[in-house]
Amino acid sequence: MNSDFLSPIDEKVFAYTVLQSPNSIGRNIEIHTIQNGVPSLDEVAVAIVGVKEGRNSVNNNGCGEDLSEIRKEFYELFPGKWSLKIADLGNIEAGNKVEDTYYAVADVVSYLVKKNITVVLIGGSQDITYANYRAYDKLDQTINLSVIDNRFDLGTIEEDLSANSYLSKIIMEEPNNLFNYSNLGYQTYFNSQEEINLLQNLYFDTFRLGEVKKLELMEPILRDADIVSIDIGAVRLSDAPGNKNAVPNGFYGEELCAIARYAGISDKVTSFGIYEFNGRYDNNNQTSSLIAQTIWYFIEGVNFRAKDYPYSCKENYQKFSVILEDDDPINFYKSDKSGRWWMEINLISDNKYKRHALIPCAYQDYAQALEQKIPERWYKAQQKLT
Repeated sequence: MNSDFLSPIDEKVFAYTVLQSPNSIGRNIEIHTIQNGVPSLDEVAVAIVGVKEGRNSVNNNGCGEDLSEIRKEFYELFPGKWSLKIADLGNIEAGNKVEDTYYAVADVVSYLVKKNITVVLIGGSQDITYANYRAYDKLDQTINLSVIDNRFDLGTIEEDLSANSYLSKIIMEEPNNLFNYSNLGYQTYFNSQEEINLLQNLYFDTFRLGEVKKLELMEPILRDADIVSIDIGAVRLSDAPGNKNAVPNGFYGEELCAIARYAGISDKVTSFGIYEFNGRYDNNNQTSSLIAQTIWYFIEGVNFRAKDYPYSCKENYQKFSVILEDDDPINFYKSDKSGRWWMEINLISDNKYKRHALIPCAYQDYAQALEQKIPERWYKAQQKLT
């Protein structure tokens, strides 16, 4: 990692931190300051990185310019019963060109993920998700991307890369490492039927806002993600006004925090980003406070990871085989440790999709199979492999 990409946090923020309780988060994590430089990464489990890039935002000019309020709100919170080490590595400044910022983000994230450090990105416009995705190019694995947003941000392949068109670049551009994309909370009137149909035809997972309100059913989706990207505009205006594109309908603040905790608990999630915060429109630090609490819940989830993803050893899992008429049986596994469920996908060969041979599911998927109905996520995953 090129540490020159990272600038220290604002001195005023660090001075504010010193005034907080000795038990606060800001007094108990490693922080990149002018005096101390970039913290050592030894034993660090979670690294926070700000990205001060918003030039490709759409109708949200000013996002990412100042992340200080988010940090102040986060630093003054108290940690839970956490045993992990956290470091705030400072900010990636906007480069001479947006592409320079993308390069820096990809370099930093790739380095940290290789060191088994979970990355929290604070943006900046949501096209940073593209740079985050590109960080995995060198890791030789296919990627699952989960996005919390009221829009798909597909755009067209002919459009320049922006916060409203980054997804088409992820889907179409080489190298194509995307295995699955899932959207949680889209609002139909913001997305054309052509876009909805396209994502369905690609066997991706899309859930309308009303469906996602049953948050426990979204846990398997987030458990299967590598990257989680949140557009703060997915939260309703009354809960998060700090975004020029905020709208009346969306998630409540506590729902966003619950989603963040589910993402943190996932053994697979290695990077988590919150984007499109714009302090110019924030009232009484309401949005920055919500983002700080969302990060808190994500870290809380990381701390309590069960580490029970059954990559190879299945002795500690109960196996349930459901025989379907005129089809091969579907094998389900239930963890004795956490009670979570997985279902097995039939791989044709030992290829790059091996890590998707077991996909997270809920008990409802097992119950559906018992009724001789193929679970939708099993069907979609199988279609991607054939």
